[in-house]
Amino acid sequence: MEQITLIIIPLLIGYVLDLIFGDPRKLPHPIVGFGNSISFLTKLLNNGKNRLIKGAFMCLFLASSVFALFYFSSYLLLQIDQYAYLIFTSIFVFYGLANKSLLQEGVEVFHHLNTMGLEAGRKRLSWIVGRDTSQLSEQEIRLAVFETLSENLSDGVVAPLFYYAIGGVPGMMCYKMINTMDSMIGYKNEKFILFGRFAARLDDLVNFIPARITALLMALVTLNYRSLKFIFKYGKAHTSPNAGYPESALAGILNCRFGGAHDYGGKSVDKPFIGENDRLLKNEEINKIKYINHAVCFVSIVLISTCYLAWNGLF
Repeated sequence: MEQITLIIIPLLIGYVLDLIFGDPRKLPHPIVGFGNSISFLTKLLNNGKNRLIKGAFMCLFLASSVFALFYFSSYLLLQIDQYAYLIFTSIFVFYGLANKSLLQEGVEVFHHLNTMGLEAGRKRLSWIVGRDTSQLSEQEIRLAVFETLSENLSDGVVAPLFYYAIGGVPGMMCYKMINTMDSMIGYKNEKFILFGRFAARLDDLVNFIPARITALLMALVTLNYRSLKFIFKYGKAHTSPNAGYPESALAGILNCRFGGAHDYGGKSVDKPFIGENDRLLKNEEINKIKYINHAVCFVSIVLISTCYLAWNGLF
């Protein structure tokens, strides 16, 4: 079986499975295992002296272990049976992608807001954002959903596909471990300011290119010149080195403004504004976000497949 088939076919199968089923909550998920291993080592190591060094050791150990596990598993399956390899790889591409589930989470916030009221919308939003949602207005809820979906389009879709393109399933799963570590320990609070610092910086590093690709793809699929302008104008405005790029792209597409003061763990954090038009967002604009996410995911799949075909002289 040609190498090109072993790369593209699992990519397409995994993409279709995610498109149909989304996050398989009733099935064992590797991210749950990642989370359990992070929790175990955090309890073991995040105490006493040298927390920065111990946090860095944990990150490098877990990331390299995941890469090695999937690399040797893939290698052995490829030697034993190529069809088993295809099934294995397709399943983990499916697990690595999070496009449909991310959109479902955003849609659920709007559903709760529209059918059960403001308090229900605030509570449902708290499932997907780190800020305090208890006092948010309807407009602030919409802004929070759109900000989160733009950031997660990079973290949950483009970045995993990017690392699949350059490292196969081992690269994709290694990225997911790094991203999971950042989401669990990459905080600037007393508990994790030292232990989680390496995880946060490593996550910044691995997302540097995917975040910028995401922003450019968002501008491409909407053919929106203002979005492209905003990427260069506001991309660096965010406190994160990466999140500002997809947020800027979306602010340009929607002609709105993100940022401002938000409460995180009882502390007010004043984020720079991204965009210019502080207009009232509408609930139905979630449909435009759904189009953008699906279009960016599809174009990413096409670009990866085309690059592999061209690289092998088949296109």
